[in-house]
Amino acid sequence: MTKKHLTMDQDFKKEEIWEIFNLAKELKEKQKRGIPHELLKGKSLAMIFQKPSTRTRVSFEVAMTQLGGHALNLSPQELQLSRGETIADTARVLSRYVDCIMARVFDHQDIVELAKNSSVPVINGLSDKFHPCQALTDLFTIWEKFGTLENLTLVFVGDGDNNVTNSLLLLCARLGVNFRVACPPKYKTKKEILDLAKEDIEKNGAKIEILENPKEAVRGADVIYTDTWVSMGRTDVEERLEAFKNYQVNKELLSFAKENVKVMHCLPAHRNQEITDEVMDGPNSIIFDQAENRLHLQKAILVKLLF
Repeated sequence: MTKKHLTMDQDFKKEEIWEIFNLAKELKEKQKRGIPHELLKGKSLAMIFQKPSTRTRVSFEVAMTQLGGHALNLSPQELQLSRGETIADTARVLSRYVDCIMARVFDHQDIVELAKNSSVPVINGLSDKFHPCQALTDLFTIWEKFGTLENLTLVFVGDGDNNVTNSLLLLCARLGVNFRVACPPKYKTKKEILDLAKEDIEKNGAKIEILENPKEAVRGADVIYTDTWVSMGRTDVEERLEAFKNYQVNKELLSFAKENVKVMHCLPAHRNQEITDEVMDGPNSIIFDQAENRLHLQKAILVKLLF
């Protein structure tokens, strides 16, 4: 790898992403067939959680176990961060003990500071700006389901200004996947994210569109993706619920897309809010396959960074 850390989606080159996808496929097949793959025997991963998590914690912890390594779950209360130790000093100390650090944080600058001061790889398990492990998993899942990423259109419906949308946009631009965001004007994707993706868009031919009308956005879509309307820690709940009420992924919205359109959600879902039960549990949904693939994709990331 040319980059030691995964702080955001653009830390991996296009060819490195495909190496990770192929490795994830190989490791998934080995697990399904019961073939041992303890490639990280004796390695340790420190997991820092400023935010609670189901999928991130369990998938990384199980990934390290299946790869023959060990994961340590560390909350702020279990670290000296709660008593004022700096993130820089925490990174320097943990680097002396473990082989890799994964952190799920509120402020993306914390990830940047960890990476700057760590002598071991740092993985962004989620920050307010980016969620690269999720986006890599999502594009891997789409590739797995369609057998290709060429000429596909992924449409995100909901909040155009969140970490998942940002990471999906950057990764689609890098891999040449057409990407549309359907969102209210107040919650559209920031110009700084589009600027970050500009070079990749020009190089790889991805068509990136920010639209207001969800029915218009999903026309011809191969994949429809949504996420919670109210992220953890937000206080503007009622305002956001009102703004997004016409952006629910339901059976009517699916009727404007391709008949076999796939539906994704990074979870946790607020059922019958941003997505209906009928869609989430229906034949178009690949949501739980997507969730499972966090395990396999993150195994591949860990192996590429540590093996």
